[in-house]
Amino acid sequence: MKITVRLFAGLRERAGSDHVELELPDDARAGDVLAAMGLEPGQCIVALDREYARADEPVLVTHEVALIPPVSGGADAVVRLVSVTEEPLDPAPVLAAVRDPRAGAVVLFEGVTRDVEALDYEAYAEMAAEKLETIATEVAAKHGLCAVAVVHRVGRVPLSEPSVLCAASGPHRGETFAGARELIDRAKAEAPIWKVELTPEGPQRVEGALPQWPT
Repeated sequence: MKITVRLFAGLRERAGSDHVELELPDDARAGDVLAAMGLEPGQCIVALDREYARADEPVLVTHEVALIPPVSGGADAVVRLVSVTEEPLDPAPVLAAVRDPRAGAVVLFEGVTRDVEALDYEAYAEMAAEKLETIATEVAAKHGLCAVAVVHRVGRVPLSEPSVLCAASGPHRGETFAGARELIDRAKAEAPIWKVELTPEGPQRVEGALPQWPT
């Protein structure tokens, strides 16, 4: 079968394209995609239909397939806002989204560009939004939060401007601080988002960590 594999960050740069075509056996597995690209499981992870896949998971011709290199619900929904956007970020609507009459604490984290002229962010945007939604749901449930929101910018983010906003509200400050901290930590570790620093010496890609393979 012939499949199209989406590429991001350093993989896209090396290939000179945002996708490649691969010929694989009809019974191919996610690990075969890596092998066909000359990659090891420790170098990249395969995403099938925007979900991280096990190495032995079957690949279907109908799947949306992507290679992920290391990355830098309801009427009264706990997850109030999740977005991956090219627009400059404004804290006001993010804070407004998590305001709740049950909350005695509201925490906002801003991740801003520092030390360099700008950062260039790239994302597998559709999958990143879904992953951020999942992370936010899990973090809110774990810490008993009233509401959470996370917004990440892509494209060029100049010095001192925010690239990510994470907000949480909860009954008390302890769990609200802990929830906001876990929200940003997991977003940085699990969402397929990459960045390049624009330095006087030229663009420098920021190395990250590979997301965990599902078990």
